Amino acid sequence: MAAVIDDSRPIFLQIAALIENDIVDGNLPEEAQIPSTNELAAFHRINPATAAKGVNLLVEAGILYKRRGIGMFVSTGARAALLARRTEEFFEQYVRPLAAEARKLGIPADELSRMIIRGANGAAAADGTKERSAAL
Repeated sequence: MAAVIDDSRPIFLQIAALIENDIVDGNLPEEAQIPSTNELAAFHRINPATAAKGVNLLVEAGILYKRRGIGMFVSTGARAALLARRTEEFFEQYVRPLAAEARKLGIPADELSRMIIRGANGAAAADGTKERSAAL
């Protein structure tokens, strides 16, 4: 939970996202207890009700569950559920617009695939200009 709260989104959503990130990153494995709402509130210097609102979002989504009198825990299957949701969000936010722009530019799917692989491997953008020019 080392991330800093900012002003871009409601704080309770940021608390939920921080917990989700810890689950996805493996810092909070399935069946692990999460910090209490009071601990979250003290750490981030926020109202405990705000922290509780973020935690409750994850309970409603089935990512966390409550053990009465003990605390909140990461649900079995939570990481897989978060990965599936985030993969779909990634597709909608990045891949779909990327593919649409590639179609506008006349970049064939196989070339787009090569560009993505090159980007994933960290190749310089200048190399892409040379390859694209050679392909034309």
